[in-house]
Amino acid sequence: MRTLISVIGARPQFIKAAPIEMAMAAYPDIRFLSVHTGQHYDDNMSRIFFDQLGLKQPVANLQAGSGSHATQTAQMLPGLEALFLEHKPDMVLVYGDTNSTLAAALTAAKLCIPVAHVEAGLRSFNRTMPEEVNRVLTDHISNLLFIPGNVARENLLREGITDNVHDCGDVMLDILLTSREKALNGSAPAGSWYYATIHRPYNTDDPQRLLEILRIMNRLEHEVYFAIHPRTANLLKQYGASLEDYPRIHFIPPQSYFDNLQYLLGCERVITDSGGLQKEAWFVQKPCITLRPETEWVETLENDWNQLVFHDLEALPSALSKTPGEYRAGVYGDGHAAERMAALINQYLNPAAVSHG
Repeated sequence: MRTLISVIGARPQFIKAAPIEMAMAAYPDIRFLSVHTGQHYDDNMSRIFFDQLGLKQPVANLQAGSGSHATQTAQMLPGLEALFLEHKPDMVLVYGDTNSTLAAALTAAKLCIPVAHVEAGLRSFNRTMPEEVNRVLTDHISNLLFIPGNVARENLLREGITDNVHDCGDVMLDILLTSREKALNGSAPAGSWYYATIHRPYNTDDPQRLLEILRIMNRLEHEVYFAIHPRTANLLKQYGASLEDYPRIHFIPPQSYFDNLQYLLGCERVITDSGGLQKEAWFVQKPCITLRPETEWVETLENDWNQLVFHDLEALPSALSKTPGEYRAGVYGDGHAAERMAALINQYLNPAAVSHG
């Protein structure tokens, strides 16, 4: 019996973990365990995803909580080390680019435990982003690298990473395709409106910039439903802003996976600085404005399905009015990424069984 430990801690990782956990059920000789770092601890950002996506309860929650990047990452390391020593995994599975990703990969590498990285090869080429540092370092200490497309392969090739790189597609497309029908039965707002999520520090930590974003969104053609991250909400209070000053913005709590999908399917356009939501918008062919100077999901920029607006926030209304061109499907796979990843994990952990099977 082999043991695979999946380390999750933030909302996007719960979504990515679900289809892989389901796909690993086809390999009963591999024990699948999950560890929750507690990086996201609000119920709407954490527990509800286990309930809605049907994830098994983790064997431990490290309750790392919030804090600076150094503090948060450092708090995870000893807890992960103790768990890895206790359960003796044959492989550690990590996702994306969060502090949980790097902490788990680094701990495993120090213990000589193979690491598999989902969403390997993504690059924004902006080293001021903590996520960029996390993903680059994780890729360079991973043993299995699951990439979502050809651009990621080219990025890894430039850095000299060529072994065990597998283009499996994107697991977020897997879960979206299986969940879409369920989300269509929901109760998203009627009429025409935009859906927004904004949480990155360069958009929220400067009071003038965040208030300017809200001012511009408040005078857009359609009203905005803004799923506000707990950290962003706290910052607005610190800035002395009153939500009542923005009557055309509906401030709503962070959404569970299915509720988020309902809003995504029901809106006219998306406004975000999230890596995951801009990609989900692409999957369902919703034009997206990303409030960032760059994106790791460069394929979404083709024919203006995703547009970057950052330095000139006044360009937001005109970007929202632009009609995108031809849509190119299949860029991120066919919805069976998790099955391919599970097979490759099994092949890595049980090479003799696979070769004789």
